[in-house]
Amino acid sequence: MKSKFILILASAAALMAGAAEAQNKKTLAIVVKGLDNPFFEQINLGCQKWMSENKDSEYECLYTGPASSTDEAGEVQIVDDLLTRGVAAIAISPSNAPAMANRIRQINPSIPVMTIDADFLEADRGLRKTYLGTDNYLMGVKMAEQAMVLKPEGGSVCLQLGNVAADNINARAAGFRDTISGEKGVDRLNGQSGWSEVEGCPVYTNDQADLANQQMADIFTANADLDAFILIGGWAQFAPQAYAQVTDQVMDKLKSKDLIIIAGDTLPPQTQAFRDGRSHSQVGQRPFEMGYLAPDVMIKLINGETVDDPLFTGLDVCNEQDKGFCANN
Repeated sequence: MKSKFILILASAAALMAGAAEAQNKKTLAIVVKGLDNPFFEQINLGCQKWMSENKDSEYECLYTGPASSTDEAGEVQIVDDLLTRGVAAIAISPSNAPAMANRIRQINPSIPVMTIDADFLEADRGLRKTYLGTDNYLMGVKMAEQAMVLKPEGGSVCLQLGNVAADNINARAAGFRDTISGEKGVDRLNGQSGWSEVEGCPVYTNDQADLANQQMADIFTANADLDAFILIGGWAQFAPQAYAQVTDQVMDKLKSKDLIIIAGDTLPPQTQAFRDGRSHSQVGQRPFEMGYLAPDVMIKLINGETVDDPLFTGLDVCNEQDKGFCANN
């Protein structure tokens, strides 16, 4: 009986020690634009994978963000709270890049700050140590290249963007317009290389899947002869049932390629849409890698090690000739 009691005490002590150790871990925070976006859940999975492989580390990976991707002020407040509470380092995907940069400038934190997935505007990049994520301008270039193969003579096009102040989305739009027009610094396509943006475009989803699908339906109705719809991000496809209903209205045009759809990202619902013929190309980022690599990058920054800036995680391109990543995922 005595030995059993001692064993119970030992087990309790071990549990308490484990809890204390967890409480004493230093926090590496990843703050995303919104927890309602399935793209960011892949970053979370990467963060959790790092945690599972580094159980003995003195650091823990914390994934957080506002409940809604539309809550720009909420994201800034979360960053403010984390820095006030005290974290070892922080990686931020700013929804509103200028607003977030202004707050970081005001706080002037002593810990390493980096960006992930989305960067600060160029003028504010001295506020962070590095950027980890997609080469967003190149992503726009890749989308344009796909469109040019499918529509070599050009045509009418609508770009669907996200948040007006999101640096990553704007970089993709710039890459697309520069490449497809053959000119640098094009703000809007007006016939360059045969491409023109239709009235009412670009449209801005504010990262909302329901709004993205409604916008697509409205553009298709208002522009019966539309040649190309470009989802600079994957918003509409994040709601697969609604996206299927919208594309059902134009399936004959999609099959004949009178209308082409090129979309960003390659999450499972999106690769399924591609396989179902509801898009002609997907240009995918690697969010899991972002979440998995971020803790190690932050630790290097904490230790004063030199880290490249930027750190690009690569792209996956799927099309009808090379289904690639989209074939089985």
